[in-house]
Amino acid sequence: MRPAEFLRGACAALSTTMLALALSSSPANADKITVTDIAGRTVELESDPSRIVLGEGRMLYSIAPLDRDNPFQRVVGWKDDLINYDPDAWRKYEALFPAARDIASLGNPYDAEYSLEKLIALDTELIVMNLGDLLKAQESGILEKLEKAGIPAVFIDFRQNPTENAIPSLMLLGKVLDRRDEAAEFIDFYTQQMSVITGRLAGVADEDKPLVFIETAAGYDPGACCRTFGGANLGRLVDLAGGINWGTRKFPGYGGAVNPEAIFADDPDVIIGTGANWAEARPATQAVLFGYEADDADIQKRLAALADRNGWPELSAVRNKRFHSVYHQFYNSPYHFVAMQAFAKWFHPELFADIDPEANFRLLHDRFLPIDYSGRFWATLQ
Repeated sequence: MRPAEFLRGACAALSTTMLALALSSSPANADKITVTDIAGRTVELESDPSRIVLGEGRMLYSIAPLDRDNPFQRVVGWKDDLINYDPDAWRKYEALFPAARDIASLGNPYDAEYSLEKLIALDTELIVMNLGDLLKAQESGILEKLEKAGIPAVFIDFRQNPTENAIPSLMLLGKVLDRRDEAAEFIDFYTQQMSVITGRLAGVADEDKPLVFIETAAGYDPGACCRTFGGANLGRLVDLAGGINWGTRKFPGYGGAVNPEAIFADDPDVIIGTGANWAEARPATQAVLFGYEADDADIQKRLAALADRNGWPELSAVRNKRFHSVYHQFYNSPYHFVAMQAFAKWFHPELFADIDPEANFRLLHDRFLPIDYSGRFWATLQ
């Protein structure tokens, strides 16, 4: 999809959104609604459920702009990945909503030990799952068990194909949670933020686009390298931001493992690693610890260490100070437009000189989230 096509598609999707949200409104006393989820499944569920379970805790990123007063108000169970892998965000939310500590930690929905009995005991009215785990859900038998127990499940997607499925996922959540107006407002904002980048790239020729390598979770496992994205997720955002994603040329799907020698041979113009505060769950990690409590000095120290790995100092991206890192959690969040704006400024600094991704991320917090903005979420090696 070319940038202009994305812009047209986003506008069309927005029009469809407004129509769909209007048509999908149901009486306040309706007991049941029927939706089609992102996996294409037709699901009947309670209208405006008050007791939901999140298949991943980081789904809070997509719940928060809709249930703005209290994103935890209907969450009775979840996987504790937000607590473990984005502790900065968890502490922000926990300080405002201490009752969130009482949410039941249920583990991975696709593991054998996942307890259907606990879901039933919690009076669960809905479980929300990630599209990327659809096959696991089918193979593990959890969907069949949920159906027999009368607990509906819906799939959303901000990870597999985020630029295609972010708006439909927000629409779905708006309908399911009876937050149609909030969903429509956030979708308007999201579409505008995406279009501010894609709308300027129509005249940029491919030969003027940098070759970009993204290292997924750079330094997460000390000494291990490397994994990258194909033409999906952050790899797709690279392409939409005016770069040429290295992984798109190498992998037909989501991404995969890479021999560092292949990176050295192609010598990409720009290198971007992803990082987050994994130090609490994995103390030995060498990743850049982005998040709401990130420290600039520590960020530069860790970026320098990644750039100094064996063979890396000779790469053009390192020598030319086009070695960057970005908050890993953008990869599974409707806030990914912020990463795309940062990418665009790195790839085409003159074209996007007036774009301020930090100001736009701050605006997202001010308008749509109960927590305030702080910390650091991307950086360049100085």
